Amino acid sequence: MFLKVLMDNNTFIDDYALGEPGLCFYIEDDDKKILFDTGYSGAIINNAQHYGLSLSDLDYIVLSHGHNDHSRGLGFLLEHYDLSNVILLAHPDAFNQKRNEGLGIGLSLPGEYLQEKMKVVATREPYQVTDKLIYLGEIPRLNDFENKISFGQELRGECWFDDYLIDDSALVYFGSKATVITGCSHSGICNICEHAKRVVKGEVERVIGGFHIFDVNEQLDKTIDYFMSNGIDKLYPSHCVSFKAKAHINSRIAIEEVATGTELRL
Repeated sequence: MFLKVLMDNNTFIDDYALGEPGLCFYIEDDDKKILFDTGYSGAIINNAQHYGLSLSDLDYIVLSHGHNDHSRGLGFLLEHYDLSNVILLAHPDAFNQKRNEGLGIGLSLPGEYLQEKMKVVATREPYQVTDKLIYLGEIPRLNDFENKISFGQELRGECWFDDYLIDDSALVYFGSKATVITGCSHSGICNICEHAKRVVKGEVERVIGGFHIFDVNEQLDKTIDYFMSNGIDKLYPSHCVSFKAKAHINSRIAIEEVATGTELRL
């Protein structure tokens, strides 16, 4: 598997790609080309050209959840490319309208329009993308320390409800041990890793993506304890992990720097 960070909040010195508060990973595996999330704008198209990557022959676009910093780039992709043969894979709730403090923060395009333009697969169950790459579907929330509070609201039917981001999911790649590829981890990075272990019936050793951790607190300490007790010692925190949180993790487990342009080859 080859993974290239096409969009992250951070950029590397002397690499003149673009960054924004969003996330997008380009993945190749088993002759399949996959985008995991699409960032906030059309900047991922610029970055793909910068790195010599083609987005015209994608097989999948996978959404980690429906927030616009992970999905708004989809509209720009549809303006530039024919995506009629691309499978758009996401949890069903990712297509619900979402708002926070009166502002829309969900998908910028309605689900009905996306169904006309792409092959939409909305599933709560794990989905096999390639032989070794699996979309995890809905994540059970089992531990007692990861965030269970709502973030904004979502529209279900004709009513707005508190949004607990039930649509938040991730990918897992299973080699000798598993690599979890996550967007924001609203469902809890430890919950995601536990679910990934059950899905692949193996151990996780690596995590790349957003952990949605900003404060140095009990949750962060218990997250680090979980990583250490489960042998998860290859960490690539990005996007929604604060500098303070990264520094605290790094004091106990050495982490890798992530920015637009980071590569993984597994």
